[in-house]
Amino acid sequence: MRQTINGADFRRLMISAAAAIEINKQKLNELNVFPVPDGDTGTNMSMTINAAAADLRKAEDPNLEKAAAISASAMLRGARGNSGVILSLLLRGISRKLKGAEECDGVLWAAALQEGVDAAYKAVMKPAEGTILTVARLAAAKASQAAEENNYFEFVHEAAIEEAKVALANTVNQNPVLKKAGVVDAGGKGWLVALEAMMSALKGEDIVVPEGMEDNDVKDQADFADFDTEDITFAYCTEFIISRENDKDPEALRAFLSELGDSLVLVDDEEIIKVHVHTNDPGTALHEAVSYGSFVTVKIENMRLQHTEKVMSEQELSPKIAEPEKTFGVVSVCAGKGLEDVFKDLGVDGIISGGQTMNPSTQDILEAVNKVPAETVFVLPNNKNIIMAAEQVDALTPKHVVVIPSKTVPQGVTAMLSFNPDGTEEENVEALTEALSTVDTMQITYAARNSDFDGYDIHEGDYLAIYEKALFGTSRDIKVLLRALAEKVRDEGKSYITIYYGADIQEKHAQKAADLFAELCPDADVNLLCGGQPVYYYLISAE
Repeated sequence: MRQTINGADFRRLMISAAAAIEINKQKLNELNVFPVPDGDTGTNMSMTINAAAADLRKAEDPNLEKAAAISASAMLRGARGNSGVILSLLLRGISRKLKGAEECDGVLWAAALQEGVDAAYKAVMKPAEGTILTVARLAAAKASQAAEENNYFEFVHEAAIEEAKVALANTVNQNPVLKKAGVVDAGGKGWLVALEAMMSALKGEDIVVPEGMEDNDVKDQADFADFDTEDITFAYCTEFIISRENDKDPEALRAFLSELGDSLVLVDDEEIIKVHVHTNDPGTALHEAVSYGSFVTVKIENMRLQHTEKVMSEQELSPKIAEPEKTFGVVSVCAGKGLEDVFKDLGVDGIISGGQTMNPSTQDILEAVNKVPAETVFVLPNNKNIIMAAEQVDALTPKHVVVIPSKTVPQGVTAMLSFNPDGTEEENVEALTEALSTVDTMQITYAARNSDFDGYDIHEGDYLAIYEKALFGTSRDIKVLLRALAEKVRDEGKSYITIYYGADIQEKHAQKAADLFAELCPDADVNLLCGGQPVYYYLISAE
């Protein structure tokens, strides 16, 4: 039984944990009970911890403090989604406790696990039971008890694992949604997977991603970093990786994308499809791609705004920081050319491409913030699963970052209407935050999988309507949902309705939707705009 671990051990434990989460990410994704396409837990946790694994592989013989610091730093910047941010915070606390230590015994490891829990709980406004936080907290508490009995690292870690199993099994009873679906919490399961993989590595049974699953194998086959951007015909450099989840032929995707743009490179194996394409319509490209599987990574850059393209290496953690030319600036998260234009017209300085299915990392948000020539930068996440990643940015930049907790694009648009560049920070925070509650958001998307959710018998491919946070209806006919939403808006007495139609909706069909709202809501002002967003057929705001 191992009494202590050193830097080399910690490095192996983390790389093994990253591999295990990568192998199990789809199983973790499938634990998400709400059936809409989303930036799923397994994918977000995998991308977050693999940022650490990548940097650890490059490090030569790091001591314990250095290995822990590398992990925490990489995961902080690579954190995606709430589950990824919480995972990064657990490692940040662990790293903080291991500072100055050459070896870690059972007592120190128990204290490190507790420090991680404290860091994670501190960052969550309203911690809920039955989540990764619960599993981590109870596992750390058990580790502390075990350390009093035996100071061996392996003994303490094994105790943490056993308690994590019990805590995870109980999450189904702590969360009503999980109980109804009969599943455990996905984030908590991910933490257990990581702890178990660490133990395997400690015993010399390192977890390794099977050949063919590793993104690095694909990266060696195609280099997307150096393309000619002179005389640009297609404005958006669009890169993404999707996990293959069906038998659709990637060659059909190649043919589709070749008609949509140029500079197409498509590489695939049994597990993933990696794509690079220059196009004027990235939303359409992404919508077609998601029919093959879930997004692993997405990156969209407007090449016309980049006179000199600079590709940052993985080791470059901070881009150049723009000198302040004004007091306030704003960056916003959204996906779709039309939505980008809306935010830019309202005065947003920078756009971060992302949203559902493609949660930007803390590093992505940091880069956008640093490019804004302002002292204080407001961030509009426009998605509940991006807020926590955005909240980590302030500690990484000399600029002052203020996150306005917008959970939908319509909330972000309404907030921008209240933005006053000549006001004070306090006035803007109050005005933008209050504006969020003045708009109701409706969304129409599709069911990514079969589900029995909230009284609805949902089948893969059904249209789903969401009103605010709740599932509003499901149907095989999108017009049925549009009518029901219009009637809801009428009954709520709303006066201003804006309909943003997505990348796969033709204008003539969108106009019929707008006409339906105008007919059923005769006292309301109805506006129709092309949002160009992927995945969501319609985003509708009502005030």
